Amino acid sequence: MVTAHPLPEGFTEIEVFAIGTALLVEALLGFCLNGLTIISFRKIKELRTPSNLLVLSIALADCGICINAFIAAFSSFLRYWPYGSDGCQIHGFHGFLTALASISSSAAVAWDRYHHYCTRSRLQWSTAASMMVFAWLFAAFWSVMPLLGWGEYDYEPLRTCCTLDYSKGDRNYVTFLFALSTFNFMIPGFIMLTAYQSIHQKFRKTGHFKFNTGLPLKTLVICWGPYCLLCSYAAVENVMFIPPKYRMIPALIAKSVPTVDAFVYALGNENYRGGIWQFLTGQKIEKAEVDNKTK
Repeated sequence: MVTAHPLPEGFTEIEVFAIGTALLVEALLGFCLNGLTIISFRKIKELRTPSNLLVLSIALADCGICINAFIAAFSSFLRYWPYGSDGCQIHGFHGFLTALASISSSAAVAWDRYHHYCTRSRLQWSTAASMMVFAWLFAAFWSVMPLLGWGEYDYEPLRTCCTLDYSKGDRNYVTFLFALSTFNFMIPGFIMLTAYQSIHQKFRKTGHFKFNTGLPLKTLVICWGPYCLLCSYAAVENVMFIPPKYRMIPALIAKSVPTVDAFVYALGNENYRGGIWQFLTGQKIEKAEVDNKTK
């Protein structure tokens, strides 16, 4: 730990070190797992399907979240943000871009699975590519808004990383938060809810449950819910009375998304897991078809 800089206000030595360590572990573990997902998609021919292109999109976004977390971990060990105000804006934009792309891509996977299991229609490469591009462009649109004046990026309570500034709670923040949460959390959540409910009903009719239909939505709510709740509460009340160390907890939970997503969408996918095993060991998987089945 570098001792040249004072401790951030409201934090002890152990707390700063613990937060930095947690961010580092989340970054390294998530990056390794999603990196393995990306490399396997590139190396194993059987994994290169339109449906898995959407899984790849999640992995790419989650790798971006890990890079963002690694920078935050490094700054936490330094006890200060070393990249200036411009670096803070870039860090905030990058964090939002990758987070929103991950959420949108998860909704796209749910949409694909609904059609695969309920309508028996196969996703085409052109459609998958279009959905992936749209997810990233849509995320970029909302992420650039704070740079243009609608919303604002500023330091997290630890002041070693940057995110959406919820401390003011003014009209500018409230209008941006309302639009952001509607289009990037509530609508994707609704898509996932309706898609997986339909799939669950289909499985009940056949008596063959191929994967846990409630897990993807639970992952979204558990990982992103606390952060969304904090930001939403800041729209109606001043949250600055909450100690800074407690306001960092939702951000730490959100940074666990890459690791959880890797288990839900890649390692939890029987055939994708077989492709990863083939990449690691050279043992060819017997079944070439990859249909995003999660067990």
